[in-house]
Amino acid sequence: MTPEATAHEHTHGYITDKTKYLNRMRRIEGQARGITKMVDDEKYCIDILTQISALTSALQAVAVGLLDDHLKHCVVDAARMGGDDADAKIKEASDAIARLVRS
Repeated sequence: MTPEATAHEHTHGYITDKTKYLNRMRRIEGQARGITKMVDDEKYCIDILTQISALTSALQAVAVGLLDDHLKHCVVDAARMGGDDADAKIKEASDAIARLVRS
């Protein structure tokens, strides 16, 4: 394989943990369905809020893991190549961090 072909070949940083992320997202889906059922069953407000907090934490954990993988793989790879691609990946990561901090 030529160096040019290798440079254009890219896998996402999370790919080695894809199964872990999918399992986490399935659990999160189950949590969301559970909250819907709690509302439908007219459960106590504080109990619902507690579950929403747990769901939010679970989503944030997935987001932080994906961000970590992105920084370790995509951003590092782009930085090694330098130029506009590196600048764009760093800005993209900074923007993602800003969105996570605001949420």
